[in-house]
Amino acid sequence: MERETFDYVIVGGGSAGCVLANRLSADPQRRVLLLEAGGKDDYIWVKIPVGYLYCIGNPRTDWCMQTEAESGLNGRSLRYPRGKLLGGCSSINGMIYIRGQAADYDGWRQQGLSGWSWDDVLPWFTRAEDHYLGATQYHGSGGEIRVEKQRLRWDILDAFQQAAEQYGIAPTADFNRGDNEGSGLFDVTQRRGWRWSAADAFLKPVRKRANLKIVTGALVDRVLVEQGRATAVAYSLGGEQRIAEAAGEVLLSAGAIGSPAILERSGIGDSAHLASLGIEPLVHAPDVGANLQDHLQIRCAWQVEGVSTLNQRASNIVGKAMIGLEYVLRRSGPMAMAPSQLGMFARSDPAKATPDLEWHVQPLSLEAFGGELDPFPAFTASVCNLRPTSRGTSRIASADPAAPPAIRPNYLATEEDRATARRAVRINRAIVAQPALAAYNPVEFRPGPGIQDDGALDQAIGDIATTIFHPVGTAAMGRVLDERLQVKGIFGLRVIDASAMPSITSGNTNAPVMMMAEKGASMIREDAR
Repeated sequence: MERETFDYVIVGGGSAGCVLANRLSADPQRRVLLLEAGGKDDYIWVKIPVGYLYCIGNPRTDWCMQTEAESGLNGRSLRYPRGKLLGGCSSINGMIYIRGQAADYDGWRQQGLSGWSWDDVLPWFTRAEDHYLGATQYHGSGGEIRVEKQRLRWDILDAFQQAAEQYGIAPTADFNRGDNEGSGLFDVTQRRGWRWSAADAFLKPVRKRANLKIVTGALVDRVLVEQGRATAVAYSLGGEQRIAEAAGEVLLSAGAIGSPAILERSGIGDSAHLASLGIEPLVHAPDVGANLQDHLQIRCAWQVEGVSTLNQRASNIVGKAMIGLEYVLRRSGPMAMAPSQLGMFARSDPAKATPDLEWHVQPLSLEAFGGELDPFPAFTASVCNLRPTSRGTSRIASADPAAPPAIRPNYLATEEDRATARRAVRINRAIVAQPALAAYNPVEFRPGPGIQDDGALDQAIGDIATTIFHPVGTAAMGRVLDERLQVKGIFGLRVIDASAMPSITSGNTNAPVMMMAEKGASMIREDAR
């Protein structure tokens, strides 16, 4: 069995892994290995923003996972996309750059996780940022992550924003200053109309460093532990079994689904569950794979008239040709669009201290993600509960590293979450009923105007709600990890990705993951001195 020795072995070449590979290999005295189970990011649809439509659900770029049947969704199973290539989910996601709220990180600090308050993490956000407005109190300039304005506008989105203001939700110029309340076009991780993934930002500029080795197609089985210390990683490459020894540390950055699975196969997890799969338990850690949190969106939609939407523009060959031509000539228009354009954050109840709802408003409608657009002009106002109280699990169902885990998000399991979902739909309806949208005669067709009472709404929400792909918390700090991202009970092993979040952030999760990797890399360097 082939063996190589490195100072750091990073498992997972996604958003966190790319940051770690960049920062740790900056020291030429440290040898760094990055193992990615997927392939390279050289597929053309990874680069074009609208290409997420061709990457999600594509086995070339997506692990094509599924949840178990969800009782809160009336027995439905959802697609659960996970990036299967360098850049990970940042290579197939919606490109939306949202940090969350200051209260999220201050809440982590209040849980006893020192060093994770808003004031602590803000410098790590700005360090890597190259913001289109330049350096300010809240933004960085010249960093690796390019953050730009979207290159589009739609009358229907302007009208929705005006209707929201008439309802009481004011516009905001910036969602990323710690208080994201308000409405505005999302900022995106793009560069001149192209997707700008973590691989583009952090990995490609340093891939030729002599002390950095990048291996794709490397399926990690487990971490090897000797006398309480992580010493190596066992993986397969092209059917051959290999060992990568770590003189320093093993760093798991395989995501909220991948990292807990590797921990479990390594003997770190619920002892009874591991024993039932024939895995010898090393550390009884029942919270591995538990505490799964995700954002569930309710995709409400309205048919309109007298205004352009993508449903019409993309409904014929001429329209599609014009869309393509606009992108070729100007890198703008629908092909440069993030999946959601207009964002909004508001409170489901005035008693809430900070916004607990997020909207993703789109000038289009379709029954299911990746499906055909509806054959009439329409818009979607998707709304989600930012801080769900329901908790799920992601646990391996087999010791085989190629076998998918059993993912049970447990959506809408609490009455608090169901009540918030009902309020969200009713607020959506109140916004659309404002004068700013009246000229377009909006007619609700998802979930439908006849669905009014609590029971009918619960049923309808269960029928149409779906994930926004933000799983976190399955190897959480304070539970599985300490505040320095180290696995409790094992030396030399850290988890640095979305699974380390103790609670979900109030917004899209990609930017927080990259921040955590920046901070994690600094901790690793400090501890190596």
